[in-house]
Amino acid sequence: MYAEASSLHGAAMQRLVRGYEADPDKQKDLLQEIHIELWKSFASFDGRCSLRTWVYRLAHNVGASHVVRSRRLSSRLTDLEKLEDEMPGIDEKQVDRRLSARIFDLIRRLKPMDRQIIMLYLEGEEAGPIAEVTGLSPASVATRIHRIKKALKQKYIEGGADARS
Repeated sequence: MYAEASSLHGAAMQRLVRGYEADPDKQKDLLQEIHIELWKSFASFDGRCSLRTWVYRLAHNVGASHVVRSRRLSSRLTDLEKLEDEMPGIDEKQVDRRLSARIFDLIRRLKPMDRQIIMLYLEGEEAGPIAEVTGLSPASVATRIHRIKKALKQKYIEGGADARS
């Protein structure tokens, strides 16, 4: 069962890790921790939810625990114009990576539940499956997605001031 879960949802777990940790080395550690917990969890998996829901719930719980353990102040974000001024030869791929990093930095600043919801939404999940993972109602999830997207957009436009809701 672990091999199936890892094969089907491994890429999603890697992307989710980016929402919980900025440091690439720590991302690897967190991903390994998720895989270990996933392996151990199948002793209690009873099939009351889908395998995908089980994997996402576990990955987000491990990620949230990681954040609690390693809470630290995040560095001030640099706006794109300043990046371009400092690095006149910057290419489009570098800009895309920096913008992606900036968005993930804003996501990491969200409250744990909001972070979990938006990461699942970015994985293409709809309100119903996200509700299964989070324990909220689908209507509540849909409302939160709307509010989180609005807050992230505003913080992105403002240049990355504290995005906590």
